Amino acid sequence: MDACTITDQEFRNFQEFVRQMAGISLSPAKKALVSGRLMKRLRHYHLATYKDYFQFIMSGLEPSELQTALDLLTTNETYFFREPQHFDFLSDTILPAHRPGQPFRVWSAACSSGEEPYTIAMVLADRLGAGTWDVLASDISARVLDKARSGHYSMDRAEKIPPRYLNAYCLKGIGAQAGTFLLDKPVRSRVQFMSINLNAALPPLGPFDVIFLRNVMIYFALDTKRQVVDRLLGVLKPGGYLIVSHSETLHGITDRLKMLRSSVYRKS
Repeated sequence: MDACTITDQEFRNFQEFVRQMAGISLSPAKKALVSGRLMKRLRHYHLATYKDYFQFIMSGLEPSELQTALDLLTTNETYFFREPQHFDFLSDTILPAHRPGQPFRVWSAACSSGEEPYTIAMVLADRLGAGTWDVLASDISARVLDKARSGHYSMDRAEKIPPRYLNAYCLKGIGAQAGTFLLDKPVRSRVQFMSINLNAALPPLGPFDVIFLRNVMIYFALDTKRQVVDRLLGVLKPGGYLIVSHSETLHGITDRLKMLRSSVYRKS
């Protein structure tokens, strides 16, 4: 069988794998994505079918490969200042009400390759300066977290960064690094990256003023959404904000939040 072809049963195996490991529901429309992202791993191990690859990762013969497969199937595309209205709200509404001198903490709960938490950090640096603030950035994918920690991106990723932020917080690569940019160390040092599975009990994290949970809820079943939101509310301060994507809603998920505007909620 051509390794490029994934059968319905093989796809269902990976659907169940991702559901059990991460609580994420892969719709039938994701069949081509699963096939495409895993194809190189089949070739790497000289396997003929997706069934062979599934049996291989479940066998435990190569423990790190299970994490590799999970990374490939749960990583989402992101970019700097995605859905910019949320960062305007953070800058213009949330931060002006913050009491000077008090710590301010934000959690980017599905940070992917780091663009979201670094965007948050640039906004906080702009508004709070050298004050006491920090950003926790988490993802289930170890691979994208390694990328995110570097703070190093190709210049085309800077397209949506406002020029004043780009000039203040990003270093343009020269010589061998031409065509890339690096987040300035004072910004990078405020962002802590951690591997966290939102579908499991959370480690001790401490309270947050704002939690970004964007572009991930759409992949969860209803019960999983309720469980995830309940976990996050446990570490969100009273009066704190939970921000989801414009394509998502928390209607019917919890009664502990008040919707302030589309995709922006506040804890009672």
